[in-house]
Amino acid sequence: MTRDPADLTAADYLDGAREMTAADRPYLAHLLAEEAAQRTNDPATAAGIRATYPDPTTTRTESD
Repeated sequence: MTRDPADLTAADYLDGAREMTAADRPYLAHLLAEEAAQRTNDPATAAGIRATYPDPTTTRTESD
């Protein structure tokens, strides 16, 4: 594991997003995926990452 966040790659952030999804932490998964998308040069790949990990605060439904 690296100690310098500047050394992390998009793949590292996606791994973290997957781990947070598995741990039922959707907002953290979204933040990590957003960082991965920003580090991706291909706009289509970045859009795919964002679609896979949408912002849970905008997709959440309220229930009584």
